[in-house]
Amino acid sequence: MTIPCAFRFTEADDLDFLENMLVEAVNWLPERNLSRERILSDPELAHYVVGWPRPDDLGVIAVGADKQPLGAAWLRQFTAEDPGYGYVADDVPELTIGVLAEWRGRGIGRALLRELIRVAGKRGISRVSLSVERANHAAMLYTDEGFTIVKQFEDSDTMLFKVK
Repeated sequence: MTIPCAFRFTEADDLDFLENMLVEAVNWLPERNLSRERILSDPELAHYVVGWPRPDDLGVIAVGADKQPLGAAWLRQFTAEDPGYGYVADDVPELTIGVLAEWRGRGIGRALLRELIRVAGKRGISRVSLSVERANHAAMLYTDEGFTIVKQFEDSDTMLFKVK
């Protein structure tokens, strides 16, 4: 069952929520329980949110009827010198999505993905990349939405979407 939600753009005041959503994204497996402190102290993970927002950052937050945030999706560009896990090229922003655990499986992630891609297209972004562990149910979502695998690793894939 899909819960109706609305969207709003991320703002500088949303850093704390984006950090929470990064923790949710990393800890997608119930048995994986890395602490917020551990995630935010790891430069390879923290760079998805450190200094939010940078001039080229773009993000949306799904909110429920009570205006409380349910999840977020955001794009951030990285360089070959400081790549993200889903790095493809300096001009291809990388997608991160996090949904509060109690709201997963209700279509919030798909709605966030579609909204962010729609907005990205209006901003002239032509490609979006991401990294996903193969065991993550979100991998099927990304394939269903048109992402294709461009690199394979031991247990994860880098995927690319061409924005129409």
